[in-house]
Amino acid sequence: MPERYIKKILTARVYDVARESPLDHAVNLSRRFDNRIWLKREDEQPIFSFKLRGAYNKMVQLDAESLEKGVVAASAGNHAQGVALAAAVLRTQAVIVMPDTTPQIKIDAVRNRGAKVVLHGDGYDDAYTHAMELARKEGRIFIHPYDDPEVIAGQGTIGMEILKQHRGSLHAVFVPVGGGGLIAGVGTYIKSLYPEVRIVGVEPDDADAMYQSLAQGRRVKLAQVGIFADGVAVRQVGRETFRLARKVVDEVLRVSTDEICAAIKDVFEDTRTILEPAGALSVAGLKRYVEREGVSGRELVAIASGANINFDRLRHVSERAEIGERREAVLAVTIHERPGSFRRFCSIIGRRGITEFNYRYSDPQVAHVYVGLQMHDVAEIEGLVQKLRKHGYEVLDMTDNETAKLHVRHLVGGRAPDAQHEIVYRFEFPERPGALLNFLNRMGHAWNISLFHYRNHGADFGRVLVGMQVPPGEKREFTAFLKQLGYPYAEETDNPAYRLFLG
Repeated sequence: MPERYIKKILTARVYDVARESPLDHAVNLSRRFDNRIWLKREDEQPIFSFKLRGAYNKMVQLDAESLEKGVVAASAGNHAQGVALAAAVLRTQAVIVMPDTTPQIKIDAVRNRGAKVVLHGDGYDDAYTHAMELARKEGRIFIHPYDDPEVIAGQGTIGMEILKQHRGSLHAVFVPVGGGGLIAGVGTYIKSLYPEVRIVGVEPDDADAMYQSLAQGRRVKLAQVGIFADGVAVRQVGRETFRLARKVVDEVLRVSTDEICAAIKDVFEDTRTILEPAGALSVAGLKRYVEREGVSGRELVAIASGANINFDRLRHVSERAEIGERREAVLAVTIHERPGSFRRFCSIIGRRGITEFNYRYSDPQVAHVYVGLQMHDVAEIEGLVQKLRKHGYEVLDMTDNETAKLHVRHLVGGRAPDAQHEIVYRFEFPERPGALLNFLNRMGHAWNISLFHYRNHGADFGRVLVGMQVPPGEKREFTAFLKQLGYPYAEETDNPAYRLFLG
């Protein structure tokens, strides 16, 4: 284990601005999962995130000449706030380049600390490139959010505190992973003293750069990343963080958006605090680990890394938390169209709470019902599906079907029999003023739009489900249009949810 990092962590200058965050016992989570679960409350830092540790530790070691020139950073928000706070304490000027998709709460927090904010690009990589240009042009010192030894050491003080605060043996520490600075620092310190403690990274399944990099033995650059957990939306992990992670990380778990939403709710129920999506990653990973391994009576720590969440996004979190916890099932059920059929169907469902029930007459023989039901766990969902099939119903479990949950549930019954050559695509684009109009303008008038559903999710990104009538002979031209459009997309024409309710 690199001895120089242990020394750097032990001598890190973080406590000029940071506090020793509490290690709180999560009573409800512990009871539910039959383990002693602890939350390292980095959401209680002055900027509601751990990021001020690394930023300050880097900047406090700059010489007077460097501080006179000022600093520049690229960040989706939390590192930006750390740099802004450090700049205010050290009396230097900070310029922060943030993606256009950054939550407004983070932009306001940075400006309120006296830093200059420059909005640029749709993601971290765009902001990073622009920040490096500013550093060269203006002679400022670039403060990297994760791939810097002093930043890594600053974050590593969290590992030092965990070992200081926790009495007895630890089984595992769960760490959210973006660029890798946090897990590199925490893992290096803990493994140096207790190599038997498992260091488990957690990433969103649509932003899994560290998982893929460790699996392939080299740094992998993702073509695109999901931005729901914007604090870890990184296309490529750092060179130094990856080198350290290969030595100290036991595994990286990937979790879904629904699991993250459920974890936010879990932490709220234990602490009455609302974590941001990236801040709840570790809890989502901990839950998946316990369920997979079947461990009980163990000491488990999850780092609650931040609480900078846009209020608007809570709508999406609340809607998806029950599904992420497997407390709601979303099913498509085909029943016979005759008197008494609905009553018979409901009698089989029993006394379960119905959260959603969508149906529209469209065929004299059969009806396709979209139904949401309150559940306790995966086993109950599977049991109900088997029971319905035993009674002769065709059932499709759509609990993990993204298009069904985002769009189709609002469009059930919207068939268009005369829409020949219809193909359906789902698009995602950064949400900012004019974004939807720009999307429509780019689409132009080449093909007839036969289906269109737009829904805002937390004001940070928009999702659109579009049906277009594209004759087979124009498929090549349409493919070229998709590439020119520049937004992430996925074809949904063969999605069973679309086939049942819209096709």
